[in-house]
Amino acid sequence: MGKLQGKVAVITGATSGMALATARLFVEEGAYVFITGRRRAQLDQAVKAIGKNVTGVQGDASKLADLDRLYETVKKEKGRVDILFASAGGGELGPIGSITEEQFDRTFGLNVRGTLFTVQKALPLFNDGGSIILNGSIAGIKGFPSASVYSASKAAVRSFARTWTVDLKARNIRVNVLSPGTIDTPILEGFPKEAVDFFVSLIPRGKMGRPEEIATAALFLASSDSSFVTGIEMFVDGGAAQI
Repeated sequence: MGKLQGKVAVITGATSGMALATARLFVEEGAYVFITGRRRAQLDQAVKAIGKNVTGVQGDASKLADLDRLYETVKKEKGRVDILFASAGGGELGPIGSITEEQFDRTFGLNVRGTLFTVQKALPLFNDGGSIILNGSIAGIKGFPSASVYSASKAAVRSFARTWTVDLKARNIRVNVLSPGTIDTPILEGFPKEAVDFFVSLIPRGKMGRPEEIATAALFLASSDSSFVTGIEMFVDGGAAQI
């Protein structure tokens, strides 16, 4: 029997990379998974790649109407949520002095506002004793150049886990942050090679992480293996932000 046998999970932004690997692992471990993505073609490909026990709901986590449609689908098909991985996120680089209002709004709209309402709108369906995982980043505790807005948004996500752990303690709903380092995902294709080489040079292990290494950490936080773990930030970064 899998570690998530019979559980219902929601994973946002799961059309590629870490979140897709997590969705596949959750299904392998017995869960039924609802995944979201903004682009229909990639969402359909992700559903096909997962293969079974999955529903894809097109939507943008920064748009409240899309979140409403997601949870209406979950309610209709399964009636509950046991696990939520609020994974949808992104950001843009820009040094102080050149940051625009639009850049700020896009990053905070998805990473902070989107995360907040992804969680809040799930709560009426959430089973007591469930697990919420928030997508953080080592950028939330590091001072990378030109990353001030993105880093601040991830620091806010870390703060959410602390306060929501207290807010939800009566329901025994655990809230934790999973903070990756540099992971080999398609998002890196948009970065200059010098930037990628710089981030890899910071990793004591000497190479990037794999999406599957994030998925196994998410499985730990989602399952009863972590029943006494809440309010933490788990770094899965090859040591990059730890030394």
